[in-house]
Amino acid sequence: MKYRPPTVFPPRSPERGGILFRLLLLLCFLCLLLGLYLIHDPLLRLAGSYWIADQSPVPADAIVMLGDDNYSADRAARAAQLYREGWAPRVVASGRYLRPYASIAELEEHDLTDRGVPKSAVVRFAHHATNTKDEAAALSQLISSRGWKRILLVTSSYHTRRSLYLAEREFPSGTVLRVVAAPDSDYDPREWWRTRDGLKIFTHECVGMVVSIWEMRHRSVQTSESGLLSPANNPLSL
Repeated sequence: MKYRPPTVFPPRSPERGGILFRLLLLLCFLCLLLGLYLIHDPLLRLAGSYWIADQSPVPADAIVMLGDDNYSADRAARAAQLYREGWAPRVVASGRYLRPYASIAELEEHDLTDRGVPKSAVVRFAHHATNTKDEAAALSQLISSRGWKRILLVTSSYHTRRSLYLAEREFPSGTVLRVVAAPDSDYDPREWWRTRDGLKIFTHECVGMVVSIWEMRHRSVQTSESGLLSPANNPLSL
């Protein structure tokens, strides 16, 4: 039998394998981009609704409306609605001083009386706070001085989660606290990324929440009855 030398195959080119691997990675990356594009609306809606912490109202000693309401007076409208429904006998119009002789609280008082709250039921509370944390601390002193134990806190929908976080840690110990969202005409959690105002508000709340967590890192919750509604029960969510 005639001897035949073994067949020798040429070595596999490492460059060929590398090209296939890179093509596979590119394909996976394109699939990922396509998937994100297809679900980006639901993800952005979920992110936008995260800031909304709307709780069911309960009978209270006072409805506290936070300052810096918008042009449409949406916070005042929601606070007045709660008053007309009989949830509390008074509404606190909280607002910072604009001048030594004028404050946002005066404007809010006007908004409330225009919406059916008697002037005798409005507690005008002017203060020097320039942020939500300081406003919550100032309101805590008012609540203690009046002996109120049950509070309905009203603020813009996008502002509720951060306000609740701060109020839980600033309000007097044992206060029964519920936060009620006022739907805001400047912020739609379902399409916030489509408007300049929505983008500004969302970004501001992201930064504000990080700062609040840092500032209150040594403070624990002092209030009660303030568990958040789940997103599924939130009328302003998805």
